Amino acid sequence: MFRRTIRAVRDFDWVLFAAMVSLVAVGMAAIASVTLSQSTPDFGGLMKQGVAFTLGLVLVFVVGAMNYRAFEPAARIFYLLGAVLLVAVLFVGQTVRGTTGWFSVAGWSFQPVEAAKIVLVIFLARYFSHHAYQRDLRSLMGSGVGALLLVGLTLLQPDFGSAMVLLATWVALLLLSGTRRSYVVTLLGLAATSAVFAWFFLLQPYQHERILTFLDPSRDPLGRGYNLTQSVIAVGSGGLFGRGLGFGSQSQLRFLPEAQTDFIFAVVAEEMGFVAVAAVLVLYALLVWRAIRLARLATDTFTAHIAAGIAILFTIQITINVGMNMGLMPVTGIALP
Repeated sequence: MFRRTIRAVRDFDWVLFAAMVSLVAVGMAAIASVTLSQSTPDFGGLMKQGVAFTLGLVLVFVVGAMNYRAFEPAARIFYLLGAVLLVAVLFVGQTVRGTTGWFSVAGWSFQPVEAAKIVLVIFLARYFSHHAYQRDLRSLMGSGVGALLLVGLTLLQPDFGSAMVLLATWVALLLLSGTRRSYVVTLLGLAATSAVFAWFFLLQPYQHERILTFLDPSRDPLGRGYNLTQSVIAVGSGGLFGRGLGFGSQSQLRFLPEAQTDFIFAVVAEEMGFVAVAAVLVLYALLVWRAIRLARLATDTFTAHIAAGIAILFTIQITINVGMNMGLMPVTGIALP
């Protein structure tokens, strides 16, 4: 037992763990700073974040001590539970800013689509590991049906940003599995057709405005372009070392909307500066690199796809959120991990 514990401690990826803890520390500091800007500071959100972090740490070591290959036969069950949650939230979920995508229980909110992202990775990892040498159209369609069902349920909320994350995760894992180039071209053509269809028949008017305002924020500077404009101002005003925690004009004077959630990156940029932003991006790169390294060291395809899928998921969400905060991508409501 003692030797097993020593071996587990030795083999544990402490570099990955340190990157994760450091990112959480920066996030907690930014949330605390924004909380202090309130006329009557409410540290309830910060306490919830602390509780969630503690539970997360417990799960890290519990799941890390398990035989993760046990997830493979349970992948279908996970997938089914994820789909059920996405259906249930449409009927009993809480609506926030036009999106019915939250369960709210005793003051705690939970987005089932966040669980669905992990579920999709596990489902696709199992699927591609079982079809490792099949590159035919039937194999492509089989994984596509599973992915597009979750995408469709997410679009019904409607949560366009999360739907695109799910879709991009499927496409990226599909490419990693060695799909033929001709199928990739066909898939891109279908994606373009689907985008046109979604524009005319699925997207809500406010989502049209988000995209149009992204292309030209000046069309609605005090309305839908306001968030994007204020975020760009916050990022640009931080300078090299920032204005200092608690001294950001955009975040402290509440010009920056959703400072504790969607635009937390802008708070870090304004109050901690370019140096801190660069450090945060390095930590994210380190986290993704370690996941890719684990995928390359994996001795089976299921493990490789799990690690690669998580790396892809993080990369997509980081890119979208940071791009959104810097005015390079539309405001989609994708949180910074």
